[in-house]
Amino acid sequence: MTRIILPLFFVAATAGCSNLAERFGMDASQPEPASASASVEADTVVAAPAPTTAPIKASGSSAEALDTTTEAEREAATRAPASGGAALGTTVVSLGSATEPGLWLKTPLVKSEQPGRVTNPSTGKSAAVTLIPLDGPATAGSRMSLPALRLIGASLTDLTTVEVSTAG
Repeated sequence: MTRIILPLFFVAATAGCSNLAERFGMDASQPEPASASASVEADTVVAAPAPTTAPIKASGSSAEALDTTTEAEREAATRAPASGGAALGTTVVSLGSATEPGLWLKTPLVKSEQPGRVTNPSTGKSAAVTLIPLDGPATAGSRMSLPALRLIGASLTDLTTVEVSTAG
């Protein structure tokens, strides 16, 4: 029993030792003064360091500000295709990287990058996108660009089931 308790005691006792110098306001690169190694007064209060990064602003960037597609690109993407492409299946999409430009869908339904079309059955809206392969089983979810989600009328914060097809 003591074989288990004694090591656990040492682990708990030394758990915070790596940042003791920070706690007592000492710079780890400088040697300790002789008086600091002798004792530390219990009533000494150390102030927390001031934050070095700017705080996050309360008003974040809007979806419109992050959408870098032009009006012409949005219009071209929503135009009905001349002929129907092959249906690849349905997938559940979430918002991909909002800073990655373009109209795209990263999905495990394709094995190579190709043009395609995404349709939101609940709104009936569709958009031409670039289908980008994503590792995982075909039943795994997909990630869609912010502009594409906006074009098909999908929520940016919810999971939306979409129909995916190749370009016609």
